Amino acid sequence: MQGIRKGLRGDSVVLMGKNTMMKRSVRIHAKSTGNDAFLNLIPLLVGNVGLIFTKGDLKEIKEEVAKYKVGAPARVGLVAPVDVIVPPGNTGLDPSQTSFFQVLNIPTKINRGTVEIITPVELIKKGDKVGSSEAALLSKLGIRPFSYGLVVISVYDNGSVFSPEVLDLTDEDLVEKFAAGVAMMTTLSLAISYPTLAAAPHMIVNGYKNVLCVALETEYTYPQAQQVKEYLKDPSKFAIAIASVAESATSQGIVETEDTKKEEEAESEEDDAMFGLFDD
Repeated sequence: MQGIRKGLRGDSVVLMGKNTMMKRSVRIHAKSTGNDAFLNLIPLLVGNVGLIFTKGDLKEIKEEVAKYKVGAPARVGLVAPVDVIVPPGNTGLDPSQTSFFQVLNIPTKINRGTVEIITPVELIKKGDKVGSSEAALLSKLGIRPFSYGLVVISVYDNGSVFSPEVLDLTDEDLVEKFAAGVAMMTTLSLAISYPTLAAAPHMIVNGYKNVLCVALETEYTYPQAQQVKEYLKDPSKFAIAIASVAESATSQGIVETEDTKKEEEAESEEDDAMFGLFDD
């Protein structure tokens, strides 16, 4: 707690106390300021919690709080918050402890008079209770697999209470979610034939396709449809059109290359003329 207070000093204040006193303070402040939005904090003051008042960036405050954690041993009956994996390597224990490892199905070998674990072993899974054998082994190995510290569970800002996961969202995440919402709205608009700004271009294109299909199946025509009809009657025209487009692109590239060469030659002549001034 002292480390957290020191890390947040300047922009933030950490308040820890009895929940009844904190609730009373919140009610008094809400009444004196006439801002009932502060009352949204009261349902959150349950259990071993505290308040951090800050003027700084909320994401930076969350990251600063997460830095301060203290290692904790695995106690019997404790529910594991994370997976506990025993790494391979020399344990420093004498060979008489081999049977202890065999009970837990941990492969070992004797190396230079000490017990060595051969492969990584998942000793405890997340959500399982710590047994007496697991706790004793971790204690012998000097492993403190768990940690404790302050965890941000809710964020209050301008009368709104939201999950701290919102602070991890980036601009890219917001754009992605907005694009997904627009795509969903567009799909719905097209399905029920309700015009919206996002669906209008698709509706116009689909309408044009329908008109074109009618023109192709009937004698009705217009300039764009007539060109498609000619391509369907004589597919070779389509191949000729593609070849002409490719030829045009190639010729354009040649012209650009020649222009580039001329510019480089002109620049080279200018450089030669500039250096010629200093030949004498």
